[in-house]
Amino acid sequence: MISKDKLYGLVLSGGKSTRMGEDKGQIAYHGMPQRDYLYHLLDEVCERTYMSIRKEQEGEIAAGYNSIQDQDEYKGPFNGLLSAHSQFPDVAWLVLACDLPLMDAPSLRQLISARDPNKMATTFAQKENPLPEPLCAIWEPQALRSSISYLAQGNGIGPRKFLINNEVKLVFPKNADVLFNANSKANYKEALEKLETI
Repeated sequence: MISKDKLYGLVLSGGKSTRMGEDKGQIAYHGMPQRDYLYHLLDEVCERTYMSIRKEQEGEIAAGYNSIQDQDEYKGPFNGLLSAHSQFPDVAWLVLACDLPLMDAPSLRQLISARDPNKMATTFAQKENPLPEPLCAIWEPQALRSSISYLAQGNGIGPRKFLINNEVKLVFPKNADVLFNANSKANYKEALEKLETI
């Protein structure tokens, strides 16, 4: 039986970071690698937390951090999501991409308190462009099961498209800046400027 309360955290840090030119998960916006910072945020609000990594990153993960290695059965973010799902198929996952330098604990608590386990996912969205943010979302087990057949049908590899085509709950963060993505050097500088004003 699936527990509606069981929620694990997942930091997606296995990407290649080609646009940034360096590993986005290793950038220290808060005095530690960003993936570690997000891991600690998730650990405050989730029953367990894991870092999603590529095989070659295994030696970089410090002791005391749980990790799940990508199984490389899928492309894009679904690789990490479904690798985690295959290990723990009966839990929901609160997923964060490692390129969210302005994410904070109050926003994660807001998302969790708004969770609707009867929907496929509960996801943050921007008010001005209300599309689900798949990498700042709670994915219910049934969503991840459904996404496997969705991918097998050749519907593309994007998790946002999957969520758009399914029933999800959109949540608008009180602090819209937490959804700021730092994917390039220009974004990195902008993130540092935003952090100075907090």
